[in-house]
Amino acid sequence: MPQVFRTVSTKLWLQQIFDVKSARYGGVVRRKLRDVERNAGLTRLQAQVLRRGDHTVLNGEQVVIFCNNEPVSLLC
Repeated sequence: MPQVFRTVSTKLWLQQIFDVKSARYGGVVRRKLRDVERNAGLTRLQAQVLRRGDHTVLNGEQVVIFCNNEPVSLLC
């Protein structure tokens, strides 16, 4: 199995997630769980999301971040 090397710091990687246009305007950001675990860890990402007052969900291998503090409802 090939080794995976991190190319950016954890702090920078997290900062980049919330600096994208959709995050800045209260939209949705999606990342693969594998990438989250490799670059920051799910616990660290969750702490950042809570600090910002946002919401996050895990669906399969996708982490979806709602970059606003509106309620999240599961429709069906």
